[in-house]
Amino acid sequence: MEIYVDSANIEHIRHAATLGFIAGVTTNPSLLGKEDSSMDVKQRILEIHKLIGGHLSVEVISTNTKGMLKEAEEIVKWFPEATIKIPMIAEGLTAVRELNKQNIPTNVTLVFSATQAIAANNAGATYVSVFMGRLDDISNNSTEVLNDICEIWDVQDYDSRIIAASIRHPIHIIEAAKAGADIATVPYKVIMQSLKHPLTDAGLEQFLADYDKMQTERQKVISV
Repeated sequence: MEIYVDSANIEHIRHAATLGFIAGVTTNPSLLGKEDSSMDVKQRILEIHKLIGGHLSVEVISTNTKGMLKEAEEIVKWFPEATIKIPMIAEGLTAVRELNKQNIPTNVTLVFSATQAIAANNAGATYVSVFMGRLDDISNNSTEVLNDICEIWDVQDYDSRIIAASIRHPIHIIEAAKAGADIATVPYKVIMQSLKHPLTDAGLEQFLADYDKMQTERQKVISV
């Protein structure tokens, strides 16, 4: 399972790029707005892609098919490598079908059920983003939903890649990997949490202390 960073914070993305295991970035208007409502979005998107490369979804804001297709056309003009993020609505699926005909990759977002995921795949989505945290927020078991979707993909041999999105904690990453998701897109904070363990810290501290002790003893021998 690949890990993407879900962020628009350029410093977080810059650091994530140095970690050696981040394969792409997802962002959305809400994340961009949290950083700086006056930012040049085009410039920020290109800067992000330069840092990490790989997958980068760019979301449309239109809610009708014509508007989505027009936005997608404009996006690929200034960012040919873009994956176009489309909302999981009927008009969006029509846009996905048309973009698929043009070989423009799409990421259908805000998927919360297996039936929505099936529809997105059949429309030609390159990626299907299943929102785990938001399902849990309304007392739906996101793991069960993701398990159902991954099982259907295995049975039907569907082509769309499954993204586990709205990741809230490291356990979500584990659940996504066990279910068989192709990708987890994870906030920077959760990525850093997932790398930490108190036994790792304690073990490293002990190794360093033992090394220092060994060097001290060696110096004593040399001095004698």
